[in-house]
This record gives sequence, structure tokens and C-alpha cells, in this order.
Amino acid sequence: MRGRRLAFDYGDVRIGVAACDADAILVSPLKVLQAHSKTLLAEISAIIAEVQPIRIYVGLPVNMSGTSGDSAEKATNFAKVLFEEFAVEVLMIDERLSTVSAQRKLKDAGISTRESKTLIDAMAAVAILEQGLASETR
Repeated sequence: MRGRRLAFDYGDVRIGVAACDADAILVSPLKVLQAHSKTLLAEISAIIAEVQPIRIYVGLPVNMSGTSGDSAEKATNFAKVLFEEFAVEVLMIDERLSTVSAQRKLKDAGISTRESKTLIDAMAAVAILEQGLASETR
């Protein structure tokens, strides 16, 4: 299906955001939001107005054992808020290795660990979006 998609890597401190083009070929990091910002919903609203996604993916932080904990519950609650506020389909994506994948990509690009701290969340959102797009073609 043609149309842009968004992905969020929800965290207690930061929320990484990524988007793809209308043909779902190119995935790019957009920004990192502060999770406790008083303007968080307004910032997300502005992103949604700009991107006009047909679907949103939210990373589900499942433990390596397959169990879920507090982080998974928080991400699920965040996804519910997105759906209720913006009436866009929201799907959860297992993000077990998204941060590891993001760290590896940044290291391969020659970006130091210190420099990458601000990029990791957005790059994790890229990994989540890539997984979501791959699941659409299965």
C-alpha cells in the first residue's frame, strides 16, 4: 500500500522518530523527542500533520526471553494514546535488537559512541520502521 509511515522508539527519557517515503523504500531518522516535554503531543501532532502517515509503528521492548515488562506496558500505552489522538493505525513491532542494530550502524558510519548518544533513539526508530515495512511484505 502506498503512503508514508512513521515509527516511534518509545523510552522513558527520549522518543526516537523515523519516517519513510510514500513508496516505503527510503527510511530516515526524523528527530528525537523528550518524553516528558509539556509539548510532546503538540510535537507529535506537528510531525503527523507534516508526514500524514497511513500507519504508525511503535517499538515493543520485549525481553530476550520473550516476556514483557514495564517498558512494554509503557510503549503499549503510548501506542494507545497515538491511536486515540490521531486515529491512525498503530502496530507494535518487536524491537529486541533495534538499539543494538542502531549502535552498529552508527559505529560502521564512523560515529563515536559519545556522538551517537543523541542519534541512537532515532536510528532505533529507523530499525523499527524497517521491521514494520518488512512485515508488510510477508
